[in-house]
Amino acid sequence: MRKFLALAAALAFCTSAALAQTYSVRAYGAVADGRTVTTAAIQKAVDACTKAGGGTVEVPAGTYVIGTVFLKSNVTLHLDNGAVLKGSPNLTDYHPYTLPEYGQNYYGMLFTENAENVTITGQGTVDGNNPVFYDFTQAKTLDSVTTRYTRQKNNYRHVASGIGDGPVVPKDRPRQMVVFSDCKHVMVSDVSLINSPFWTMHFADCTGVNVTGIRLYSGILVPNADGVDFTDCSNVAVSNCDIQAGDDALVVSGYNHHFEIAGFHNLRRISENIVITNCNLQSASSGIRIGYLDQNTVRNVTVSNCNITNSTRGINISLRDEGSLENLTFDNIRIETKLRTGDWWGNGEPIHISAIRGNADKSVKMGRIKNVRFSNITCRGENGILLYGTAESPLENVEFHNLTFDFVDSPLNVVAGGNVDLRGNLDPRFGLFARDIPGLLAEHVNGLAIHDFKLNWVGVKAPYLSNGLEVNHFTNLRISNFQGTGAPTNPKAVSVALADGTGVGLDVPKGQVTRKNVK
Repeated sequence: MRKFLALAAALAFCTSAALAQTYSVRAYGAVADGRTVTTAAIQKAVDACTKAGGGTVEVPAGTYVIGTVFLKSNVTLHLDNGAVLKGSPNLTDYHPYTLPEYGQNYYGMLFTENAENVTITGQGTVDGNNPVFYDFTQAKTLDSVTTRYTRQKNNYRHVASGIGDGPVVPKDRPRQMVVFSDCKHVMVSDVSLINSPFWTMHFADCTGVNVTGIRLYSGILVPNADGVDFTDCSNVAVSNCDIQAGDDALVVSGYNHHFEIAGFHNLRRISENIVITNCNLQSASSGIRIGYLDQNTVRNVTVSNCNITNSTRGINISLRDEGSLENLTFDNIRIETKLRTGDWWGNGEPIHISAIRGNADKSVKMGRIKNVRFSNITCRGENGILLYGTAESPLENVEFHNLTFDFVDSPLNVVAGGNVDLRGNLDPRFGLFARDIPGLLAEHVNGLAIHDFKLNWVGVKAPYLSNGLEVNHFTNLRISNFQGTGAPTNPKAVSVALADGTGVGLDVPKGQVTRKNVK
């Protein structure tokens, strides 16, 4: 009996060892000289690993130039300290695909489709080599049609010389640098992801995703270089990450109605059960974006213990189509935002929530943004907090608890200040447009609660600044312990200005509130 048990244990150990086998890419011919394209050799190692039932594909120290490598089920891609997978500068080294609307495109460096139990880990680096895919001497600017309703007109975000805040001009380039499509049980941990020429890492139709400890630097001047995007994903955890991205740092959203790309199946799943914690985020657009155009429902998102700094928008919750954005919770977050020059989205708002139609098909019913809670939020920004619902899609049940906001002066007020950015909607008059700016502006909100809000005007000089809080078109408004005034630059500004609403509960000193058509 003892011999039988010993034999069984030995067989189990051998089986486990076989499944956990390591496949060095060097053994399959990979060359780490930083020049030779070694895609085929690394693909051979991946294929051998998955064929044997799984294991680890090891990338030793050195620089390996690759086009598109396809990862497979039960494969751990381990990048040793000092290992660099560097994107080839030649588009022909990437796997091509064709879309009727956009012509030929190319996958990025690592593509995984319809797989499970896939991991990318280690102290190494995936480098998308974006300097070869952009002209860093030119800035992408807004056209006069886009800026015609702004305060500055053709001078909006103007730069006298140089490229200012970018964004730089793209050339032909591969698409998402790392993609997981229709995958289960995926982990990306500890690696560095840098210099992406497009979105850095995209999870589409995935469930059971863990992203932890990554360092992601796509380049703060690079457009479309999002950090991590989750479209139609569920059961996701993001933790302990440092992300600096030219476009949105973290995105949770859905597909548009006509989204087609090889490997992305547009199953129109709900994005749900997303946890984001302990992250440092920077972005020339939004630190965190939830929703936007042509949207599936996103629900049950919790964000906590994060720093959002050096960003054009802090937290951006936007709806332009069907589906809903609901049950969103944000706690213990520091946000710092600023105005920027160039063709970036956002205009310095620490918090932006908007629901305005972007789908021209009137048979499609607008969704809702509802059940959003912010607590223990500290902001420093060069534009006001914006809550902008519409009569067609009012915001529902938005709460603030323990919010501090330092509204600070900006060196870009003359070329960028005094405007609201609601682009993505159908009416260009409400895309980029001039407006006086309060500390917090709320339009079309049902069930807005603001408790323990401290607003500080810090060194502000702009004449277009207005009230402390301004709430229009509302029902069931509750404000308690608001500490703030109207802008010191505007003698007509008041602490709280209310218009066109019903159901008000205020704990604000008398004489600091104006009401118009309020019941």
